[in-house]
Amino acid sequence: MQVLQMSAAILFFSLCLPAAAGLVAGQEPVKNGETLVKPPPGATALDYATALKELLPLAEQGNASAQVSLGLMYHEGRGVAQDYSEAARWYRLAAEQGSADAQLNLGVMYGQGQSVAQDYKEAVRWYGLAAQQGKASAQFFLGVTYHEGHGVAQDYKEAARWYRLAAEQGAVAAQWILGVMYHEGRGVGQDYKEAVRWLRLAAQQGKASAQFFLGLMYHDGQGVAQDYKEAVRWYRLAAEQGSADAQLNLGVMYGQGQSVAQDYKEAVRWYGLAAQQGKASAQFFLGVTYHEGHGVAQDYKEAARWYRLAAEQGAVAAQWILGVMYHEGRGVGQDYKEAVRWLRLAAQQGKASAQFFLGLMYHDGQGVAQDYKEAVRWYRLAAEQGSADAQLNLGVMYGQGQSVAQDYKEAVRWYGLAAQQGKASAQFFLGVTYHEGHGVAQDYKEAARWYRLAAEQGAVAAQWILGVMYHEGRGVGQDYKEAVRWLRLAAQQGKASAQFFLGLMYHDGQGVAQDYKEAVRWYRLAAEQGSADAQLNLGVMYGQGQGVAQDYIQAHMWFNLAGASGNADGIKYRDIVAGKMTPDQIAESERLTREWKPKIGVPR
Repeated sequence: MQVLQMSAAILFFSLCLPAAAGLVAGQEPVKNGETLVKPPPGATALDYATALKELLPLAEQGNASAQVSLGLMYHEGRGVAQDYSEAARWYRLAAEQGSADAQLNLGVMYGQGQSVAQDYKEAVRWYGLAAQQGKASAQFFLGVTYHEGHGVAQDYKEAARWYRLAAEQGAVAAQWILGVMYHEGRGVGQDYKEAVRWLRLAAQQGKASAQFFLGLMYHDGQGVAQDYKEAVRWYRLAAEQGSADAQLNLGVMYGQGQSVAQDYKEAVRWYGLAAQQGKASAQFFLGVTYHEGHGVAQDYKEAARWYRLAAEQGAVAAQWILGVMYHEGRGVGQDYKEAVRWLRLAAQQGKASAQFFLGLMYHDGQGVAQDYKEAVRWYRLAAEQGSADAQLNLGVMYGQGQSVAQDYKEAVRWYGLAAQQGKASAQFFLGVTYHEGHGVAQDYKEAARWYRLAAEQGAVAAQWILGVMYHEGRGVGQDYKEAVRWLRLAAQQGKASAQFFLGLMYHDGQGVAQDYKEAVRWYRLAAEQGSADAQLNLGVMYGQGQGVAQDYIQAHMWFNLAGASGNADGIKYRDIVAGKMTPDQIAESERLTREWKPKIGVPR
């Protein structure tokens, strides 16, 4: 009869012990990734109460299996009040008899400090006893102790040895982490193929972290041929299990259209799932989708909300762009101080674009007291990382001697670095240094070369000065048609000096057929922007009736404006034309002069 009772009790707990003998699939993780042997979730209170009556006498008689089962009941509070001390007591009794399950669970309790003082060395001792019996989950936990240096000296090689023993028995967590170690070359020689082998074994058992990592290997072509479709397959399997990393990467694949049709809405869906789990990079990407209106309606406010969540977790790109949004007042109220706060956080993490922008804030005194030295400091940090914008601005600071000793050679050095990256404004400034012989030997040919590179990118000042150089034959062969071409490009962008010069070319018939009307048109555009030379020439055209009907009132007005701008000939010609005018005409001209306002912009 007693034998039958023992069999019934052990039969009940056979539902949990073989399936839960240490680290097994489906068990809930606890502190430090450790797991305990647990009873089956379907067991009822009546089942436990009956089992308790049968197990207690057996355990008291020294039956190790009964002691382990009783320890589990106290550990989980199944059929009895939860009591870690009592659980540890029964585990110890079974462990001292050589029960690998009890040794494992007792090791976990020491590792976690449950009802016993946390003692990693004691945890290692019990893990070791169970591991030597071939207990896979104990071998895994022993690997963890060597991996993390808990209770033993940190030893990746020894960790890998124990992980391998567990992995060879099918322990999924051991297979996964062994794959990671082969990928990193930690404790074993780096071997991507071996990494793939172990990751695949874990992934095939449904380990989400292994599925994600295997997706990465296919994505990057490490240990396998690069295969985006296979990467997507593994990412999806992990993502559907809730892996935030996989959800993020799957979102990126949909956003970029890698092996799947580009689908911003699907990208947003996966970003959202990862973002809701607090994944900072997913929160950032979700911010980007709202910022750009990809897959969702463009919404700067919502973009800023997601950027902030990511930024508060230290995501550097989010901190940077949130700072820019505060600077521009986009999605948030314009606030230079808040802009500086976020830019500084990103800059302190080494984000070159944030360092550059923070330098601008100090340079212009926005959100901080104007401080050229601090501006130079941040420009330099960004410039040394290769930021062309920062290299350009640092060159300007050296060229102007702002908070640093004026040093044309140093200016040329920084201009050159930015210019080589194709920065048009740096190419222009480098052209200026060769044009003027500042920091380098004067060289018009070299100046023209850099001006051309900038002009071809649309740099208006470079287009204008290159046109002048073609007109004068300086650094290039004299070529009026080429001069007209470059001057026109600059003039069409609203460059007043180019508009004036183009007017001269039409007036004199250089590079184009002589055309007074066209000359007047370009003089007027420049004159309306306040160009004294253009105002003077426009006055002459009205006075002589060249390209326009003769009009002394208009001539007088433009001469008046030119004189007010400091052109002495304007006063002289105004007085000459006044001699041909009635008092009413002069009064009308004076009224027009008073009411005149400059017009800034491109030709209409």
